[in-house]
Amino acid sequence: MATQVKTQKKLHFVIIPFMAQGHLIPLIDIARLLAKRNVTITIVTTPLNAIRFNSIIDRDIESGLPIQVLRLQFPNSDAELPDGCESIDTLPSLSLLKNFMHALGLLRQPFEQLFQELKPRPNCIVSDKNVLWSVDVASKFGVPRIVFDGLSCFAGSCIHSLHVSKVHESVVSESEPFVVPGLPDRIEITRAQLSGAFNPGPHHFFKLTREKVIEAEEGAYGVVVNSFEELELEYVKECKKTTKTAGKKVWCVGPVSFCNDDDLDKAQRGNLKASNNEEEYYLKWLDSWGPRSVIYACLGSLSRLIPPQQVELGLGLEESKRPFIWVIRGGYKSEEFEKWLKKDGFEERVKGRGLLIRGWAPQVLILSHPSIGAFLTHCGWNSTLEGICAGVPLVTWPMFAEQFYNEKFIVQISKIGVGVGAQKVVHNGDEQKFGVLVKRDQITEAIDKVMDAENDGEETRKRAQKLAEAAKRAVQEGGSSYVNITLLLEDIKNLCVTP
Repeated sequence: MATQVKTQKKLHFVIIPFMAQGHLIPLIDIARLLAKRNVTITIVTTPLNAIRFNSIIDRDIESGLPIQVLRLQFPNSDAELPDGCESIDTLPSLSLLKNFMHALGLLRQPFEQLFQELKPRPNCIVSDKNVLWSVDVASKFGVPRIVFDGLSCFAGSCIHSLHVSKVHESVVSESEPFVVPGLPDRIEITRAQLSGAFNPGPHHFFKLTREKVIEAEEGAYGVVVNSFEELELEYVKECKKTTKTAGKKVWCVGPVSFCNDDDLDKAQRGNLKASNNEEEYYLKWLDSWGPRSVIYACLGSLSRLIPPQQVELGLGLEESKRPFIWVIRGGYKSEEFEKWLKKDGFEERVKGRGLLIRGWAPQVLILSHPSIGAFLTHCGWNSTLEGICAGVPLVTWPMFAEQFYNEKFIVQISKIGVGVGAQKVVHNGDEQKFGVLVKRDQITEAIDKVMDAENDGEETRKRAQKLAEAAKRAVQEGGSSYVNITLLLEDIKNLCVTP
């Protein structure tokens, strides 16, 4: 068998990302990692989503990597979506989520036509778990399908436990802590902090699709995860146990952001603009500050803080008396917040010490700068890993999805961060109802805890730096994630061997 595998033709993988920034970016990184291992890669997406990685992929192609990008026209009009809405983060309202998923479903037929014409014939499909029709396509064409799951193994284990045990259903109060059963660590959480499948918001989207996602995952050959074994080994084992009965394998191949190993890749990764010339200014500003002195605050591509909550965040950063970069998304009632900024004089007061970035920011590039001392994050898994790779302590402010699970992992298990005190999921569309949940003094206090040498701040930083070193080793040749990619490719080659 080993001799047969060596004589197999070059593998050809088709990559199908989900159209949301937090899902698309890591899967494109995985595609590039596979191409660097001499796998022919075909990425299939829509024109506006391709802009997020065009520049990087073009350079990869020029360097000789076997990658191509094929674009399918997104059926906006057929799904009654405004033009230009080709990803979750470009929707004007999450009330259009059902329309968006309908449009995604309409891509199946043109994808099948495209797939039939691909040469050489693909050996494998790697698709986001939310691209539900990929299971039927893989079955139709007789190729193995690997699911990309954007969760950590820890969060996946929490979700699996809740799904199987339904322990949350017997808890009356949404603020009463209960133990998530069957995990290696004692993890307490409340109903108010659960992800959408168990704590649905006004759109009920995630609860309605959870069963469909599980069903689609059951037909997969395996699952690829953006994590590394040294980070969450016990939960990698948990994931392998919970997927074993379905015959799936689990490969941790991250942190995948490390494939962006030069400043230009870091600057352009995920940028929806064709070009951006502001990175040089950001780096020059960071150069003016000492090592580990600057707070970087970014709450993700889908954050929708109401203006009064934005104000509390800004004033908390100001009262920390430390230099900071604050990434402000367009988001919810942004005009009202911009009016406050002008009227209050906030920008003028923090001028020089505070740098405000509106919209997209080159997060990996900024975090890799030596002046960054802490990362105030919403605990999305991509951002969490990027903070870990930078070796900086995290100030955690989870908001929705699996972010409260990730906070438990950051604060309680890996002990590389401090929470601001967020207590409940804020559902998209219900922001005004929740009001201000985190006060400025909570933000300042959490920043002080991770930045000061006292209050265990130095120990937190040492743990963060140790994890960063482990992350770098994992992706290097011979490291756990590097070896897992090798095993994945060997598995697919074995499936291609004709008996």
